[in-house]
Amino acid sequence: MIAKETIQNGKAILGIEFGSTRIKAVLIDGDNNPIAQGSHTWENQLENGLWTYSIKAIWEGLQDCYASLREDVRRQYSVEVERLGAIGISAMMHGYMAFDKDQEILVPFRTWRNTNTGKAAAKLSDLFHFNIPLRWSISHLYQCILDDESHVKAIDYLATLDAYIHWQLTGKRVTGIGDASGMLPIDPDTKDYDEAMVKKFDALVASKGYPWTLRDILPKVLVAGQEAGKLTEKGAKLLDPSGHLKAGAPMCPPEGDAGTGMVATNAVRPRTGNVSCGTSSFSMIVLKKNLSRPYKSIDIVTTPDGAPVAMVHCNNCTSDINAWVNIFKEFLEATGQKVDMSQLFTQLFNIAAKGDTDCGGLMAYNYFSGEPVTGLDEGRPMIVRSPNDKFTLANFMRANLYGAVAVLKIGNDILFKKEKVTVDRLTGHGGYFTTPKVGQRILAAALNLPISVMKTAGEGGPWGMALLASYLVNNEKRQSLADFLETEVFAGNQGSEVKPTQEEVDGFNTYIETYKKGLEIEQAAVKYKV
Repeated sequence: MIAKETIQNGKAILGIEFGSTRIKAVLIDGDNNPIAQGSHTWENQLENGLWTYSIKAIWEGLQDCYASLREDVRRQYSVEVERLGAIGISAMMHGYMAFDKDQEILVPFRTWRNTNTGKAAAKLSDLFHFNIPLRWSISHLYQCILDDESHVKAIDYLATLDAYIHWQLTGKRVTGIGDASGMLPIDPDTKDYDEAMVKKFDALVASKGYPWTLRDILPKVLVAGQEAGKLTEKGAKLLDPSGHLKAGAPMCPPEGDAGTGMVATNAVRPRTGNVSCGTSSFSMIVLKKNLSRPYKSIDIVTTPDGAPVAMVHCNNCTSDINAWVNIFKEFLEATGQKVDMSQLFTQLFNIAAKGDTDCGGLMAYNYFSGEPVTGLDEGRPMIVRSPNDKFTLANFMRANLYGAVAVLKIGNDILFKKEKVTVDRLTGHGGYFTTPKVGQRILAAALNLPISVMKTAGEGGPWGMALLASYLVNNEKRQSLADFLETEVFAGNQGSEVKPTQEEVDGFNTYIETYKKGLEIEQAAVKYKV
């Protein structure tokens, strides 16, 4: 009854996140508990050598996701969503969406997954004395300039996916600081784009004579807790074509999926961190002090309230596991069996837990796409083994689970071993952790650290986005984001912790050393177009 009244009174808060394979919506009550959800499945397309989603797919996906949420509300509570207390939009970070003055997209959306920006990223990293990754928006923009793409002169607005959707729903060209930190580096003191870097970029491209400067076309930076506009009449119709949803709901700054993951795992305070493992994987460690120098494998981004974060981002994680599980599904269906995919995943993950700690010598490379951390522009998923390896189902599955977090370990070894970064709590979330303890134990062995997983981990990014919207309208005590999460949301709950055994750590270390040597096989497959 309380949830029903919250919805009827227009106090429910909506968070929506555009992930790589699913768009998810979560509705929460005044106590920040999920009360309804919706989803839509989608997939990126490789067109003309670049990964993209069409504008049509974006809006159809959003509308279908919201319709799914409305249906869940009607099924559970027999009411319609007419008004909302607040809304937040999140999406995959980075990428390139360039629009002209008529709000028309100039070239197809280029997602974070594209690795065609090597020359631009290298040049900008040297210019800024700051690691600029391939997937960042500024890398995409400068690569377009280097390639003399004709559309650049017509750019009126450069957005990420969440900033674009927020713009269309509110009319405001703004984004959250965490999302902005994946477009261009942030000055931690001003909580805005680094002005020195902005000036260097403008000087770098001045000879092109473009009718814009960088600040002209980038979204304005906002921090968590600031209002970022209200849902307009146009926005309400875009979100809910049925016409039930009314305009006027306040909207918090849109955020990238890295920021919502930090919020959903209560990891925005210094010396805390989280690891997200889904289609891609990334770890986020909130820093107490700056790193000694830039590293190509480590991005410096921010929390949604502007604290510096060391991010290790890996383009690939669970896609190859999903592909192999689908093979097992096809086999079972060929034998006449009905397959429950959730149960099948659980069974195979639990079988992996019984494998040898070094996977019996098997190596799994999960590269569907390029992987900048290990220097690959393209990917070739593969399993590598010698005739004498222990080729069992348990070792096969365990090798795939190891392979999903191998690159993550390579990047984090820099933080923990070279920079001596310490963390008080590291929390995992995402599909990799759905089967209790299995993925958690493997990541703990990989990083040689205790890993916590919360019961709310499955809610993930859309719940984190809803919490940021809640922070906008329900922070009566004027608390910091970290304190709000600690007292109003998690109430001291730090999740279930798993510590690795020495045998597990040694086994993963054996695996990773062989894995690094085997990268030459992956590189050869890419080089010779195998």
